Amino acid sequence: MPASAKVFAAMRTFASDVTDGFLEITHSGFALLGLAVAFVAITLFARPDLRHEGEAQLRDWLQSRQVAVIDMPTEPDAIDRATASNPKDLPREQAAVAFWLSKKYKVAPEPLASLVSEAYALGQSNKIDPTLILAIMAIESSFNPFAQSAVGAQGLMQVMTSVHTDKYDNFGGRLAAFDPVTNLRVGVKVLKDCIARAGSVEGGLRHYVGAANLASDGGYAAKVLAEHGRLRQAAGLRALPATPPQPLLTAKQTTPLTAPAAAPVASAVEQVALNTNL
Repeated sequence: MPASAKVFAAMRTFASDVTDGFLEITHSGFALLGLAVAFVAITLFARPDLRHEGEAQLRDWLQSRQVAVIDMPTEPDAIDRATASNPKDLPREQAAVAFWLSKKYKVAPEPLASLVSEAYALGQSNKIDPTLILAIMAIESSFNPFAQSAVGAQGLMQVMTSVHTDKYDNFGGRLAAFDPVTNLRVGVKVLKDCIARAGSVEGGLRHYVGAANLASDGGYAAKVLAEHGRLRQAAGLRALPATPPQPLLTAKQTTPLTAPAAAPVASAVEQVALNTNL
């Protein structure tokens, strides 16, 4: 075989070996890469804390890149912190309540939509009429989440934060009283305890306003119940009876039962400000 032919054959063999080696290395590299990806996926699945840390770092990096581009700080979680939603997305009854409250109390319907939705969820889980919860918010704070009374009742439901500090522990502390949803949840818990202690809604309202041991609650329960009735009407619900229905007379009864005395309706006074939620 001529020398040139031998050289050509050797070069071809060398090129073939190089190609085969490259393909083998590439194949092995992809296999290693696949194993690495699988290992990382398994690790992140087993260790959600690592996944969350990685997501946080990636989010911080993306945020810093955005700030560098537009030269303006951003708040990527601001929409998550906003207590607002589209009232048109609510069920018809809840939407009607949200728009009615918005018009009466001159509050934007979007934050009211979130509060109405939360009130209905809490009402269902605590077996309390949600329109009663909303009526209390209306009378207590007119839906001002930063309201504070002269004696220290705070937030939408005007809960005495100093008395119920422990109820805010799971929410990060007493300053959570000014978070609308948190205040609503704590207020409903206090209201449920008051109704259970009194044995009736009206008695529970007297406990809620701190007038359980007083001769008068200053008309507080009457005002809440009146607003409750208006809210039920706005929601398209049947109005509640003003007084419990009287039992029928039996043949053995010779005299009619005495009708219960109507609850006194006093004029509104500063007693409402004495809300101690006892």
